[in-house]
Amino acid sequence: MKKVLVLFAGFLISAILFAQAPEKMSYQAVIRNTSNTLLTNQTVGMRISILQGSTMGTPVYVETQLPTSNANGLVSLEIGSGTVVSGNMATINWSMGPYFIKTEADPNGGVNYTIIGTSQLLSVPYALYAKSSGSSIPGPQGPPGPAGSGGFLHYIGQQDSGGVIFHLWKDSSGFEHGLIVDLNDLSTSQVWSNMDQTMIGSSAQSTWDGLNNSIAIVNQVGHTNSAAEICLNSTNGGQSDWYLPSIQELNMLWNNYYTVARSLSQISGASELALAGYWSSTEMDYQYTWAFSFRYGSAFANGNDGLKSYPYHVRAVRAF
Repeated sequence: MKKVLVLFAGFLISAILFAQAPEKMSYQAVIRNTSNTLLTNQTVGMRISILQGSTMGTPVYVETQLPTSNANGLVSLEIGSGTVVSGNMATINWSMGPYFIKTEADPNGGVNYTIIGTSQLLSVPYALYAKSSGSSIPGPQGPPGPAGSGGFLHYIGQQDSGGVIFHLWKDSSGFEHGLIVDLNDLSTSQVWSNMDQTMIGSSAQSTWDGLNNSIAIVNQVGHTNSAAEICLNSTNGGQSDWYLPSIQELNMLWNNYYTVARSLSQISGASELALAGYWSSTEMDYQYTWAFSFRYGSAFANGNDGLKSYPYHVRAVRAF
């Protein structure tokens, strides 16, 4: 029987429309083997499917690729440039979503795909959407949706894909990105890491890149448990790409605290952010790391409260 594992994928998806078909979407994922060990500098066999309707929906496009992971177990590829198994990227009607990306991986570089992950493609570049919309003649007006701002398809405070959206932005291609906070804490008393007297260094000290900070933390020699690990291993809300937020990501969450708190209070099974300290993934030095107080709305990394061995709340975030 095929053993199915969760693929931890940082769905840092972006897309561009080329002058001619085929369209392509860049994709990154972190690959682990059956022992939950990162696969570094290794060729990985991958099959990528775009599913329509649901995580078990009809595959409208399938391709295979053979990317090589980097020193952090990260593989990067362009969906649309692999060996086509079925379908055609150029004929996908993006207006008929939702769409999901399913990835299957063989850590040995073959076609025995044992590591599987699926995540929703939350938005589509406007150029691709317009291309597949068919006619410029407007159709009948549909029911009103939730109000957005600045032409965004999503809005702050929206419940979506396992959590609540708390930040939105667009890249230079007009592709929409955002940050989503989990509906619940993963812990209310978790040390930052069991490695509380050894500095990781610059790979875990980004003030904004919580995903790569988290990967660096669990990659530290001697690591056995950490706040980052429980985030990376989480499958809350049916998602597998959670991570421990950086200090600036927590600060952005605080900036929209009122809207997010109202949304969380109205979602069955969700819990509001505690008026307490939450760990970030941003290391300060060999002994201290940055945390954020949702009681005072400020970051701190000093005194006993900043020690890596101090227990704090942990709430994961994910990006789209």
